[in-house]
Amino acid sequence: MKIRLTVEGQTATATLYDNATARDFASLLPLSLTLEDYDVIERVSRLPRKLSTQGAPEGMQPMAGELTHYAPWSNLAIFTEPRAYARSLLPLGKVDEGLPILARPGPYQVRIERVTP
Repeated sequence: MKIRLTVEGQTATATLYDNATARDFASLLPLSLTLEDYDVIERVSRLPRKLSTQGAPEGMQPMAGELTHYAPWSNLAIFTEPRAYARSLLPLGKVDEGLPILARPGPYQVRIERVTP
């Protein structure tokens, strides 16, 4: 599934992975969130609820542009740089275009919605 992330009129696009956590995230869309800086290399926001962890790995090593769910805090995390393996970090998708739009310093508002084919 393709999604659009809009920040101040600029658009990034991403593809969600085919897993239970990503499908649960997609069920929340459209969604408006405030992204904040966390540890310099990621932008995070609390989601309205915890997402499914059915069949999810114990953790992952995210790459730049990866959309993830940090299960213990119920956060969406978008990585602007790669990071070492982290437990309870679950894969949601990957930014296809526009990562610099999301890499700007926070806080800022983002609107996330499905892209209809």
